[in-house]
Amino acid sequence: MLAQILKLVIDYVVSFIVILLLARFHMQWLRVPFRNQIGEFVVALTNWIVLPARRVVPGLAGLDLATLVVAWALQAFALWAQAAIVGAEPTYLAVAAVAAAELVKFSAYILIFAVLMMAVLSWVAPDSPALPFFDMVTRPFLRPLRRFVPPVARIDLTPLVLLLILYIAMIPLEYLRMAAATL
Repeated sequence: MLAQILKLVIDYVVSFIVILLLARFHMQWLRVPFRNQIGEFVVALTNWIVLPARRVVPGLAGLDLATLVVAWALQAFALWAQAAIVGAEPTYLAVAAVAAAELVKFSAYILIFAVLMMAVLSWVAPDSPALPFFDMVTRPFLRPLRRFVPPVARIDLTPLVLLLILYIAMIPLEYLRMAAATL
């Protein structure tokens, strides 16, 4: 029972931090400004680990690799700690590969959340200050789909198509994660 509680706490805390780090990475990659409530929240909760990491891990082509490396390292540590709690001894390669697959899965979850929030806010509160943020996050993914999926009665169906694509992509990703766990 204590092992389950410890595994849950590790998974919950580390996943929260990793998702924030990935959100920070994606916001910078997509050129979403940090001068909004969500951006300030993400920066405030991740600066303590990102700023020291930037001294060690340089950026590459405008990407904040320090944030990505820290997210991957934290996820790998969490997987290793959870395995140690149950007495398993996974290989370093398996932990590294599963952690990378988890980062891709979390990135998909972030995009799914952004699409859902954008769709809900556009219907419920179109004047919401958060709507432009979610629009900027989802626009690069929705724009190519809008070429092929026309609006129906002035309703944009591309968020539904993007959600379907993301959920379909998560199926082979889960198989890849399971295969990486056997390394």
